[in-house]
Amino acid sequence: MRGVTRLFGVGTTEVHALDNVDFNVHTGELLLLVGPSGCGKTTLLSVLAGILDATSGDVDVFGTRIDQLSQQEKTQFRRDNIGFIFQQYNLLPTLTAAENVAIPLLIHKVDFEEAVAKARVYLEKVGLAERADFLPSQLSGGQQQRVAIARALITEPRLIVCDEPTAALDGETGKMILEMFRSTALTSDRAIVVVTHDSRIFPYGDRIAEMLDGRILSIHQNEFTPAHRAFLL
Repeated sequence: MRGVTRLFGVGTTEVHALDNVDFNVHTGELLLLVGPSGCGKTTLLSVLAGILDATSGDVDVFGTRIDQLSQQEKTQFRRDNIGFIFQQYNLLPTLTAAENVAIPLLIHKVDFEEAVAKARVYLEKVGLAERADFLPSQLSGGQQQRVAIARALITEPRLIVCDEPTAALDGETGKMILEMFRSTALTSDRAIVVVTHDSRIFPYGDRIAEMLDGRILSIHQNEFTPAHRAFLL
């Protein structure tokens, strides 16, 4: 991002959710975005992913200026490149866990049986193999979050954006998920951006970006080494 501003409202109600933000994410890293509620973290994530349009400024993702794409082109770009993990799990209530996880593959025209079979593999990775045929209403909040995480990872997207992915998870499950994130992020052509208030996962970030009042205050290398991670979550 270069000089990105995002306004909401007009006149006396105008709010700078993002205020002239410069922001870089590197491939091969897991970047944590931290700051108080209302500082613009989720807005930044949404602009980066092309869900919200920037009011001004440049947004370049993998060499594509997504701020210059049409809405249809943005939809296709997100489908092909970006995985989402939202605070609200956004699971379809009439589909099983496996069917929910399979949705991104079905959008890519993968055969239904093949898509569901791969979904079961990803549910096993997040510790939910035995819940694959359960409906969302039969799952706890933490289990629903893990279904949402599996859904975001199943297409192996180049960029994964996460809004409070561990908020509903216990410490051990959070550790398992972050270890999975790191194994996904630490390839030469992928990156993960995590918005979080959860200090337990700070050791898992390569860099930490601090936000306040719509601005990036600092982006710095994490002081924790990989050897610390097993002991600090």
